[in-house]
Parts: sequence; C-alpha cells; structure tokens
Amino acid sequence: MKINLAKSAGFCFGVKRAINLSLATAKLKKPIYMLGDIVHNENVVREIEKSGIKKIKRLGAGCGKTLLIRAHGSNLSTLRKAKALGYDIIDATCPMVKEIHKIAKNMENSGKRVIVIGDKMHDEVRGIVGQLKGKAIIIDRYENIPYEKIKKIKKAGVIVQSTQRLENALKIVEILRKLIPALDFHNTICQPTRIKQGEIKAMPLNNDLMIIIGSKASANTKRIYEISKSLNFRSYWINSPGEIKKRWLSKANTVGVTAGASTPKATIQEVIKKIKTLK
Repeated sequence: MKINLAKSAGFCFGVKRAINLSLATAKLKKPIYMLGDIVHNENVVREIEKSGIKKIKRLGAGCGKTLLIRAHGSNLSTLRKAKALGYDIIDATCPMVKEIHKIAKNMENSGKRVIVIGDKMHDEVRGIVGQLKGKAIIIDRYENIPYEKIKKIKKAGVIVQSTQRLENALKIVEILRKLIPALDFHNTICQPTRIKQGEIKAMPLNNDLMIIIGSKASANTKRIYEISKSLNFRSYWINSPGEIKKRWLSKANTVGVTAGASTPKATIQEVIKKIKTLK
C-alpha cells in the first residue's frame, strides 16, 4: 500500500503564528487567559493550556492579566470590554483575517451594506461582523439567501469567510449580482485554503481512499472532507489515529492523506504510522 500525503497538509501560516505567539507569551510567567480556543483543534488547545495559559468563557477583572486573542479574531465590543477591565491584549488573530476586518469596515464606511458569505456561528464570522457599526447579512449557502432583505439593498459589499469553498461563494455572488444594482465583491478566501482545496480536487481521484485529519470544529477541514467525499465515497474524516477502521483499507493500493489547517504535524505522523500497521 502506498500512502500519499498532501503537500499542504497541516498548519497554515496563521495557525503557526498564533501557536508560536501563544507559547512565547506563556514564557512571560504572567496570568494569561484565552477567551475560547486559540485554534480549532483539541490537541493544540491542550498543549497551549499545558504551557500555563488558561481558557475562560467570559471576561472578569483583568488588572495584571493578559488576554490572548485567538487566531479567528474577536469582535470590537469584546476587545473594548477587555481593555476597560484592565487586560493587556496579545492579538494572535491571523493577519489574513485582520485584512478581512479592514475590508469590511471600509465597505461600511463607504455606505455599502456588508454581506458576509460564511458560517453564521463560526468564530471568524462573528469576529468579522463584530467589527461593524451596523448589522451585516450572513449567507452560508445559496439556498439560504434572504431574498426579501437582499431586494431592498441598492449598494452592497461582499466578503467571504477565509475558509469557505470557492464554488459556494461564487454561486452566491452570481445570484446577488442579479439582485443588487451596485455590488462590490472581494474574494477573501485565504491562499492556504485555496491551495488545500486545489489539492483535494485531485487527490480523491488518484487514490483508492482518502483520510482527512482534523477537528470536527474545524471549518476548513469540513470543507476539505466535503470536497473529497463528493469525488470519492471512500473518504473518512478523523481527528486521531484511533478512529481508523481496518476495514476502510480493504483492497486499497493507495491511500491519500491530508489535514486541516489546525492539525499538528505530530497527529499526521501518528495517523500515517497507524495506517502502516493496519495494511
């Protein structure tokens, strides 16, 4: 059996930066907190917590404490509240996500209604819409376009969650262009996502089965899996080597392996090792 590992498997630049910044901050030996998960991967979060950084659900008194902002970013109200409570802020927001924040604010300031293509409950999307004074419209799929709201808009700006599937975004924009007289579209899907999605459009066709590694909370891993499954029904989404079933490998000569942007290299290596023991 041959195992083919995707070149783009694992950490992207933004995740690496957030983790390195977290570990460097932990060395300061001060009370450091993160509001939610630094990235969407349980193994990474455990390692960050082992370094001494504590995960909290809500902000408390912050005098003498440091707050670490996760890679997906945060809304303005949370940042303002943290500063008012006395926290020092260490911002680990992915630079590409910060760029989306900037574009969104510029659109709003120029009088455009902001439309975000993305998952409504995702941390990144919440952070994006939380930069704005007004209320943004969030669309996850073309089937869920709120036509009554859209028809009333004369001028709009459209941005995309950085880990969205390109085909989904373009289909939504195609429909919006027919409904909104003046529409400004910025394709803000990040380069690492485009590379991963490009690879996954070929790998399932060139391998007998696919193993996709990543947390079930990871939006970019979900997208990779969905594309793979649509091309090869023998596609399996796991978060750890223990989830692999020996029967999956039956009659497989080639196994393609890839991983989401928050998946550690160590986990990928453990999965490959497990596949080799089961072949």
